[in-house]
Amino acid sequence: MKYVVFLRGINISGKNKIDMKILKKYLIDCDLFSNVITYLNSGNVILDSDIKDEDEIGNIVRKIIRNDFSLDIPCYVTTRDELLELLSNTPSWLNSQDKSIYNNIIFIMPPYDYLRMSKELGIINDKYEKIYNYKDAVFWPFDLKNYRKTYWWSKTSLGEVKDSITIRTYNTIKKALQLCDK
Repeated sequence: MKYVVFLRGINISGKNKIDMKILKKYLIDCDLFSNVITYLNSGNVILDSDIKDEDEIGNIVRKIIRNDFSLDIPCYVTTRDELLELLSNTPSWLNSQDKSIYNNIIFIMPPYDYLRMSKELGIINDKYEKIYNYKDAVFWPFDLKNYRKTYWWSKTSLGEVKDSITIRTYNTIKKALQLCDK
């Protein structure tokens, strides 16, 4: 089965440094994964595995990172088909071509859920940001020039929510899907 793994909070401002080429080697060497591809330096991994449990995949990847990089990094694991379904449910108002808008997707890691996250983050500033929840992901585009005026931007790195979500751009998700088909 084809899986996509998003590592949370790596290689940001010199923190939680993980060399993706080395991680790829460790993932291949464990003999549980094949066709391993890493994309960007922000923790995007595409891989095949006979393991049929996303939690087990995440636990194995976390253990490898803990053992080989001495870091405890949360992982969001999904399948190619689940990502394809997510993008097929993109809200009609999302315009991925508008460069003045930063199109994000927030992935919520269980057992955390949308209700808890939205309660912690509060309401949005609908002048500068929008949200659309689909299953365990939230489309969250915002005005790039005015990101500091959004209500959610500063809160996504605070409290319980910061360790329970990982954020990717819409274009990164599209690219991850393309890489799944290689």
